[in-house]
Amino acid sequence: MQPQLIRIQGGRPLHGRVVVAGAKNAALPELAAALLTGDRLNLASVPDVADIHVMLRALAGLGAETNFNSGRVTIHLSALQSSHVPPEIVQTSRASILLLGPLLARAGEARVSLPGGCPIGDRKFDFHLAGLRRMGAEIRIEKDHIIGHAPRLKGVDFEFPGVTVTGTENLLMAAVLAEGETVLRNCAREPEIADLMQLLGAMGARVATGDEGRVIRIQGVAGLSGASHRVIADRIEMGTYLIAGALGENDITVEGGEPGHVMSLLDILTRADIPWERNGAGIRVRAAGTPRPVEVETRPFPGFPTDLQAQMTTLLTQVPGVSLVRETIFNNRFQHAEELRRMGADIFVSGDTARIQGPTPLKGCLLRATDLRASAALILGGLIASGETIVSNAGQLFRGYENLPEKFAGLGARIQVEGGDNG
Repeated sequence: MQPQLIRIQGGRPLHGRVVVAGAKNAALPELAAALLTGDRLNLASVPDVADIHVMLRALAGLGAETNFNSGRVTIHLSALQSSHVPPEIVQTSRASILLLGPLLARAGEARVSLPGGCPIGDRKFDFHLAGLRRMGAEIRIEKDHIIGHAPRLKGVDFEFPGVTVTGTENLLMAAVLAEGETVLRNCAREPEIADLMQLLGAMGARVATGDEGRVIRIQGVAGLSGASHRVIADRIEMGTYLIAGALGENDITVEGGEPGHVMSLLDILTRADIPWERNGAGIRVRAAGTPRPVEVETRPFPGFPTDLQAQMTTLLTQVPGVSLVRETIFNNRFQHAEELRRMGADIFVSGDTARIQGPTPLKGCLLRATDLRASAALILGGLIASGETIVSNAGQLFRGYENLPEKFAGLGARIQVEGGDNG
């Protein structure tokens, strides 16, 4: 397979409407939830992105029958044939850790490769292990695998030492088949978790929340049934297109998402004097007037998401004055800053904070995508840059965005993918 490149001829105004796909970060744990039942699980609005196909291959390796067609996924794992998830299947995705809890709950054992994915900093998978150990699992790490054993998990009262989305999802799935009641505290409150709880409830799980979602109570049951469920829209894809609407001379209406899931972004646009409005079934953002510099800090939901930090950094290179972006979630998530500097951006990174002086005209050049969200940020830069921008290592983009180049082309961009396979 040849390396993937995205080639962009910048400087063309973008206008029109774009529809958001289903949320990758909701679909991944919901696919993992198929391990919790011997019945058929049907999911709709599943995005056609690389991370989803990695998870489907992992489930097939465990014995599942899987089918993916036009956003609809059917999974049936009547009998578990293996509890081993090998690294060659999931080395590109951190979602492998989501299989650990469901495997222990269903089979009493698991051998899962250590999470891969984007090189954006430390991830708190040790919180997953601490919670599972409290539930009675014996867990050890051998080379590149997490190995766990548990005849039956026991309900516990567990407080996460720090907020973790995948940790909350993992222990939630483990607890639905555990013996007795589990109380999880200091839980993440992302919409993807609420969507997972809706699916688990449809499967017969007994789950309730308190303290605005910070506490989740699960009464374990003997078994779960199959269900049908529609995955929520991707708020990160939604935010990426909303940010695109604020660039250059663009005017973009984003449809299919839930406005409440991107309120932190809309609040920042308001503070920056960037106009947006509800427009029928969507949100319209257009580049108009003179925006103001802002200070942005990433926080767990409902705060501003770390997965939009890189895209926001690109936007702020075009805002007059000094803006500040502080990254509090991951400790290595400013790798896109160096690439934007190569385009002419004035960005200085010190520790967890980027200082951005704008506006600076961007010039097209050869760039390298370092991670999933950085790839989107560089494409946004290329769309407003003069001349041609080529983004290499572009396979990162297709881990989490469905048809992004095609969607931008539909808005008027000159953008094409060369080499490789984005499936």
